[in-house]
This record gives sequence, structure tokens and C-alpha cells, in this order.
Amino acid sequence: MTTTAVGAPGSSRRYLHSLWLLSARDLRVRYATSALGYLWSVLDPLVMSGIYWFVFTQVFQRSVGEEPYMVFLITALLPWVWFNSAVTDFTRAFNKDARLVRSTSIPRSIWVTRIVLSKGIEFILSLPVLILFVLVTGAPVTWNLLWFPVGVLLMTSLLVGLGLLVAPLCVLWGDLERTTKLILRALFYASPIIYGVADLPGVFSELAAFNPLSGIFTLFRVGFFPDQWDTLAVVVGAMMSVAFLGLGMLVFRSLERPVLKEL
Repeated sequence: MTTTAVGAPGSSRRYLHSLWLLSARDLRVRYATSALGYLWSVLDPLVMSGIYWFVFTQVFQRSVGEEPYMVFLITALLPWVWFNSAVTDFTRAFNKDARLVRSTSIPRSIWVTRIVLSKGIEFILSLPVLILFVLVTGAPVTWNLLWFPVGVLLMTSLLVGLGLLVAPLCVLWGDLERTTKLILRALFYASPIIYGVADLPGVFSELAAFNPLSGIFTLFRVGFFPDQWDTLAVVVGAMMSVAFLGLGMLVFRSLERPVLKEL
């Protein structure tokens, strides 16, 4: 089974058109089978934020993050939901639509990029939650908010790279699906979501920089909390996002045929 090249302008247009159709299908299926529809994109991070706000401000009198803490939480929780839901879907990206994957003439990478796009759209649709709490709490908005789109770009690069790695490997080794879920649980607490990189003691703050999500979450946060800027975390996060993208493309190219045989 051959893969259509994406180099020519016509092929690129077909790829983008197919990408949009598949992503739109994912969103329609997700919301058509749900009574609340779009509200789930808002409720999930909102409920999570409410729980962590209550635990760390009312129960434990937390000493991490910045005020307003609800905004501090949401600026990282929203992109985390994008990351977590996308990586979870990567584990069954090919098995879920095995017949289409085998028969389609478009590049198989589209089964990864459509997940990144559809989950990214859900992330964009959830941003009114952030805007609402910024307005309600009176959180300061600075020119550092211009880093926000850079965070979106780096998250997209990181997710595409991870998807090109995770999706084919989960077809070849089924146990990786459960392993990925365990890693995601640990990664939530290992990432600066309920705390900031600066809150970590000693060497841990430097080690945290080698989690690419640290730099990406920093870019989402600094528009409201300039003191959260961490140059090391941002630079390393950017380099690792690009590195994962390159590695993912190489691995996917070498595993595409074995994956098609397995499906």
C-alpha cells in the first residue's frame, strides 16, 4: 500500500481538506452523542480547577503558585487537557479506524494530525473559561500574552511528534496503551500545573525544565504572571518539541509498513 506524497500543491490541498473533514467528523461525533455537547469542553477543566482550588486554598492553605490562584490553575489545566486527551487518543488512533487506515490513499500521518487539530479546537473553545476568570478575578494582563500563540505552536509540534511515535507503537505493542495512561497520570504531577517551576526546591526546578510541558505552560502563563518566566524551561521546551517532531517523523516513516501489516 503506497502513501500519497504531500509535496505537490495539489496533494497538500487534498491533505489539508481531508484533515479538516476528519477533524470536523471527530467533533461532530463527540458532541452529537452528548446531551451537553460543547459544554463538556468547558466543564472538564472547570471542574478540575474548582477541585484543585478548593484543596490547595481552602484545605491545605497552599503556598505555591500566584494569586489569583484560579487563573494560575486554568492557564495550565486547559493546555494539559488538550495534551492529555490527544495522547490518550493516539493510543488507539489506528486501531479505531483500521479499515480506513488500510484503504485510504492519503498519508497515514493524518490519523495523528486530525487528533491534534480536533483537540486543539476544543482547547480554543474552552478559552472563554479563562477569559471569564480573568475578568472576574481582575487578573493583570500584560504584553507577555503575545507568548500565548507561541505556546500553541510548540504544543502542536510536541503533540504531532508524540502522536507519530505513540500511535504506531501502540499497534505493534498493545500493552503500550495502558503504559501510556500510567505515564500520563505521573506526568500530571510532574508538570507545573498546580504549582510553578519556581516553587520547586533546589535542583528539582532545573530538572523540571527538561519536561517540555514546563516551558510550554510557562508561555501560557506569563501573560498573566510575568514572574513565572523561566528562560531555561522555555528554551529546552522549544528544543524538545522540535526534536520530538523530527524523531516522530523518522520513526513513523520506518514503522508505517509494519503497522499496515499488523492492522
